[in-house]
Amino acid sequence: MKTKYILTDIDGVVLDWEESFMVWMDHQGHSLVDGYKFKYGVDKRYGLQKSISDKLVRQFNASAAIGFLPPLRDAQYYIKLLHERHKYKFIAVTSLSLDPYAQKLRKRNLAKLFGENTFEDVICLDTGADKDEVLINLTDNYNGCYWIEDKVVNAQLGADIGYDSILMEHGHSLKAKGAFKVVKNWEGIYN
Repeated sequence: MKTKYILTDIDGVVLDWEESFMVWMDHQGHSLVDGYKFKYGVDKRYGLQKSISDKLVRQFNASAAIGFLPPLRDAQYYIKLLHERHKYKFIAVTSLSLDPYAQKLRKRNLAKLFGENTFEDVICLDTGADKDEVLINLTDNYNGCYWIEDKVVNAQLGADIGYDSILMEHGHSLKAKGAFKVVKNWEGIYN
C-alpha cells in the first residue's frame, strides 16, 4: 500500500499552543484584552507592542513548557485513527524556534501524544517564520496532499501552490474565505 501524507502546521492545529501560552503569560503577569478570542496575534490579544510580544513568544517557544502542550480539541483521537487505520503519515511544518532543545521537545511531545512513527518529519522554522519557501519546496514530493493550517494566509498559500488546503477554524478566522476548506476540528478533516 502506498503511503499517504498529510502536511500540517502544529500550533493551533495539532497542539493547543494558545492555552498553554495563556497560562504562561498569566504567570508572567500579562492579562488578555477584552475580545481577545477574535484577535490574531499576541500583540493584539495582550495589548502589547509587537516587538515585546515577539520576544515573549520566542521565550515561551524555547522554554521547557513547549514540550508539554496538550492536543488541540480531538486531534489525538483522529490523527491516531488516520495513521493507524488509514496508514497516513504526517509531515509537520512549524514556526517554532531554531533552538535545538525546543525542537527536540516538540518532537518528543508529538511522539508521546500521537505515537513514535506518526510524524515522519518535523520541520522546525524560526519563531514566527514564513512557511512559503518550505511549502513550495515540499510540493516536489507532496503536491496534491492535504495541508492543514490555522493561519488564513498560510492556508491560502497552500491552496495556491497545489495542496488540498484546510483551515482549522479559530475565533480570529470565523469569517475566513479562500480557496480552502474550513473545519472546526479533526473529525471534520477525517470525514
